[in-house]
Amino acid sequence: MTQRIAIVTGGSRGLGKNAALKLAERGTGIILTYNSQRQEAEKVVSEIELKGVKAVALQLNVAESNTFADFVKEVKAQLKDVWQRDSFDYLLNNAGTGIDVLFAETSEAQFDEMMRIHLKGPFFLTQQLLPLMKNGGRILNVSSGLARFALPGKAAYAMMKGAMEVLTRYQAKELGERGISVNIIAPGAIETDFGGGVVRDNEQMNRAIASQTALGRVGLPDDIGDAIAALLSDELRWMNAQRIEVSGGMFL
Repeated sequence: MTQRIAIVTGGSRGLGKNAALKLAERGTGIILTYNSQRQEAEKVVSEIELKGVKAVALQLNVAESNTFADFVKEVKAQLKDVWQRDSFDYLLNNAGTGIDVLFAETSEAQFDEMMRIHLKGPFFLTQQLLPLMKNGGRILNVSSGLARFALPGKAAYAMMKGAMEVLTRYQAKELGERGISVNIIAPGAIETDFGGGVVRDNEQMNRAIASQTALGRVGLPDDIGDAIAALLSDELRWMNAQRIEVSGGMFL
């Protein structure tokens, strides 16, 4: 069987890194993107290669949609040079940053930044990558538990994630004729450096979240990486247009 290839945006750290490593463990080749952490991205590539699969790291700022055409050309070149292919199988739209500003204090610039990173970016990046995606491929978008429950300071971020959940259903509807399935994963609070590492490093917040989670702890990167690998597995090929929350049961 031809090796599967996944594009993972934001794959140099956090959940994207974990997902890339978990997919690689299942034999999937990886094209990961990074915004500014080139050395960290190259380290992830080295870790992936130790698992016996090929990987490359490409620079991409998902907030700059005017760069996407050149990025797609680079993806095409890497597919040919590294894998001798002209298509890829999986797209994980993971890259992003957080924000912690109350609705009443959110500036237009902050709103626009969240929109470019979390909504406009994935919308047009996916659109431009479609010609390279294999028929029968898979798209996995990334939402957040914050699209279901509300916590102060997350309005701009969470509403973009809510919009991505709607987009996921439309993508699934329109891309089904190519056999492409589209789902969206919604992680809960996870111990990563996201948002300055507050969930991981603030013991009081960590305990508070754990107390509101049915399984009694905060999520770990492996919890999400394993879930992403499972959602992109052949066993779940018939799942389509679904929002899957992986939060251990937060705020039930």
